[in-house]
Amino acid sequence: MKMKLIALAVSAAVLSGCNDDTSTVEVLKEVEVVKEVPKEVEVIKEVEVIKEVPTKQPEPPAPPTPVTSVKNVILMIGDGMGPQQVGLLEEYAQRAPNSIYKDKNNQTALSKFANAGHLGLSLNAPHGPSGSLVTDSACSATQLATGIAAGSEMIGLDTQGNKVATILEKAKAMGKATGLVSDTRITHATPAAFASHQPHRSYEDKIAQELISSGNVDVMLSGGARVFLPKNVATDTKTQDQLAKLGMPASVYKKSKRDDLKNLVLDAKNEYGYTLAFDKAQLSKVEGDKLLGLFANSGMDDGIAYRKCQQANDCTQPSLKEMTVKALDILAKDEDGFFLMIEGGQIDWAGHANDAGWMLNELLKFDEAVEAVYEWVKDRDDTLVVVTADHETGSFGFSYSDHNTPTAVALPGDGMGDALYKPKFNFGALSLLDTLYNQEGTFYDIMGDVDGNYNFANSSAEQWQTAITKHTPYTVTLEQAATIHESHEVNGDGHPLPHFEDFSDFYVYGTEDFTGKIARVVATQQNVVWGTGTHTAAPVPVYAFGPEGVTKQFSTLQHHVDIATKMMNALGVNE
Repeated sequence: MKMKLIALAVSAAVLSGCNDDTSTVEVLKEVEVVKEVPKEVEVIKEVEVIKEVPTKQPEPPAPPTPVTSVKNVILMIGDGMGPQQVGLLEEYAQRAPNSIYKDKNNQTALSKFANAGHLGLSLNAPHGPSGSLVTDSACSATQLATGIAAGSEMIGLDTQGNKVATILEKAKAMGKATGLVSDTRITHATPAAFASHQPHRSYEDKIAQELISSGNVDVMLSGGARVFLPKNVATDTKTQDQLAKLGMPASVYKKSKRDDLKNLVLDAKNEYGYTLAFDKAQLSKVEGDKLLGLFANSGMDDGIAYRKCQQANDCTQPSLKEMTVKALDILAKDEDGFFLMIEGGQIDWAGHANDAGWMLNELLKFDEAVEAVYEWVKDRDDTLVVVTADHETGSFGFSYSDHNTPTAVALPGDGMGDALYKPKFNFGALSLLDTLYNQEGTFYDIMGDVDGNYNFANSSAEQWQTAITKHTPYTVTLEQAATIHESHEVNGDGHPLPHFEDFSDFYVYGTEDFTGKIARVVATQQNVVWGTGTHTAAPVPVYAFGPEGVTKQFSTLQHHVDIATKMMNALGVNE
């Protein structure tokens, strides 16, 4: 009799390290034990162990090296564009019954950058333990330009008054092309802070001289001709003839803000090699690599005037978009790359005026320029675009009220029973967005109609009522209109100053602040409130678009000095 026992051997695999790229398999053959009875002879068959030859596993593909540097940086600043201003733009684009974005899937260019890039927030007050709570444009732009804490109203200086090299100046030192574009004045605080160094933002005549003589800025497109012109330009026919021969319209050279006889327009052309442009047609023909475009005596056309000339097809000034496209065309020719700052500066001006209709039109004008940048950069991997604001202006917001509350209506839902739907408050109809867009003039236009010199000592309620009806979709009573020119004080010229029942200390611009009084009498018709005639410290949005290795660092809560440092590191100007 035989007994047959089958033994199975189990092998154990031991892994010696996470980087081991071979495997060993042990196979044990069957062991057969045969016992013969009664001879008691045990026969054990050979046990054979076979080891397979180690096999090389394919290595996983190496992850791509992240792109952490770029050739070009484009910084877009919506001056005064806090999160609530962005909210106004997006509400209009997405939900206004007659939104001009309907043929664009109700999508703003800002939202395209948000969807395809990274979105963060930035604090913007004067930085550091010795700073302040609220910034002005000069300080904020200086911090965005240098990455260094700056003092209020300083241009290109640190808190101790020392000159600090800006990202634009560092880019130029590396051999890159540089440009500044704004729809305000090229010597205004925001563009000035990137290429000038002055103890106060008001030194615009000195800023103008520095901009053209430093050699640091290749392309400058904006308004502000008044500080480039000799002080007697309004009466000196010889100078007027010279400027006219250069192509400058009389509206651009109508007055000067200089205290000397320097003609920086001629100097820019003859001494510093700038090609000149003074209107839309001239700009379109320029092909040189150094360009100074001055398209207005002071600030350029506001957003409402721009919308209306577009509709009439008779714009003579280039738009912010057209200036942006021209700057990109010129700067992109430099094989070493470029730095370009583009400012939508009149968002801030509308905020100071507490003028929501004007502000919406400025946001639309800025977004049009953002769209042009998006189209230029969307298929590139060598460019960083940062879109942000220097600060928020006006403490703007939509708000609900008890004015013109809704009437009761029956709803079909099974939860209503016999009750009618009647909210206690007016939460604002979407049609108000179209009303804001269609405003016919700014609050400054209203003031100009009442008195062009802003001396409202003899103004009447009827004048204010008529001007409001002419330039806005709103109607006010004579009693409401009478509150606009109420005044308890006068300025140095003897002109009445507006009297505010609320936040009077936060309206600091003299007769210009009558705009804030207009805002109060039309507020309930807009569902809009304002908290100030100056700035707030609200964190502002930051949109970053470009290579992931560069842009992801902006998706956080940061400060403007951090934004500057990140941009400079990406451009390699700190190396």
